Amino acid sequence: MRIYDIIKKKRDGLSLSKEEIDFFVSGYVKGEIADYQASALCMAIYFKGMSLEETTNLTLAIRNSGEVLDFSGVKGIRADKHSTGGVGDKTSLIVAPIVASLGVKVAKMSGRGLGHTGGTVDKLESIPNFKVDLPKDEFIKIVNEIGVCIVGQSADLAPADKKLYALRDVTATVDSMSLIASSIMGKKLAADDDVIVLDVKTGSGSFMKTDAKSKELAEIMVGIGKNAGKKTVALITDMDIPLGKAIGNALEVNEAVQTLKGNGEKDLLEVCIALAVEMLYLSGKGDRKTCETLVKDSISSGKALKTLKDMIKAQGGDERVVDDETLLPTAKYSRFVKAKSSGYINKVNTEGYGLSALTLGAGRNKVGDKIDYSAGIILNKKTGDKVEKGEIIATLFASDDALFEKAEQILLSSTFISDDKPIKRQLILARIE
Repeated sequence: MRIYDIIKKKRDGLSLSKEEIDFFVSGYVKGEIADYQASALCMAIYFKGMSLEETTNLTLAIRNSGEVLDFSGVKGIRADKHSTGGVGDKTSLIVAPIVASLGVKVAKMSGRGLGHTGGTVDKLESIPNFKVDLPKDEFIKIVNEIGVCIVGQSADLAPADKKLYALRDVTATVDSMSLIASSIMGKKLAADDDVIVLDVKTGSGSFMKTDAKSKELAEIMVGIGKNAGKKTVALITDMDIPLGKAIGNALEVNEAVQTLKGNGEKDLLEVCIALAVEMLYLSGKGDRKTCETLVKDSISSGKALKTLKDMIKAQGGDERVVDDETLLPTAKYSRFVKAKSSGYINKVNTEGYGLSALTLGAGRNKVGDKIDYSAGIILNKKTGDKVEKGEIIATLFASDDALFEKAEQILLSSTFISDDKPIKRQLILARIE
């Protein structure tokens, strides 16, 4: 078998066999296939596409390129939720404790933020002494005892994905649906959960900017999950507006805590309930109406909040942050951003809001950059709200007040005020199964 023949076959629009795909992924990881040959194949895939069978085989080859985790020591059904990335998306911090409090195990590995999107691991690390790197035995012990543990992704997980993504990033092949889906699902399947719920974001703050593209990606990923024998469903959720009011690590942790105390923003709560319901439903906890009642009861009774607190303590963190937000990192400086005109906030560029937070130090431009856990934004007004000229629409937080001017400019240029009140957009646009 030769990589030349595989490239030519895909260039001509033909389907690749499982053996050919395995040969490519294995050879590339081992260094037996050159970057220029791998980039040629990625470009051929970009233009000619892949069938669901091919994409599933590519996903499994990526999964099998590294460690496939054995969570057989976890007692009970294991469910996970994955978001394709957004701004103010702290849903994992809310959904995982809810689901765990109701008897479904959540053994979760999460990533770090990059660019305008935040990462769950970064948010958790804003809690003093919280550990996201744990030995496997301790990880499983916490999951069995508390029901949930959230750690960073293992360096040995799906190494083919890391190598392929770095190549795609510099060869203009990131946007291939098959390559995106196999990248996401390769890592998810390596965790070997029973249930996978996908939160596919759509809109200005997401990777997929249109509903049609988001639906296409969701359908492929659900298909991969089903082909791999996993109960899989996807919700397409709106990211034309940041979720909740907080953008930034410690700020989002506090908002997650407030949500579990019953004081959450309506949009954030709606998405979290929907995701938790799907995880419970696919785990056999009842029909969706029953599962929704369970979720709401878990919040109102304080069960979910206690589970979060227990998880923080078990992972070495200061669980007192649940009761005292001042124990979270606090920014030295703050600045109000005021409306430049009167009217309605007709729309926002959510990606711009994420970039504003990035400018304040809440994110990283490249892997390895340090972040300021205290930095970020609180949105005093959101899309659809009426504002008067000079009224506060957002509050910026940073450890260096020299960062405010640029961050404010980005946020204001991403906020569009007009006389027209926007038509309210649905938060959950579709369910794909």
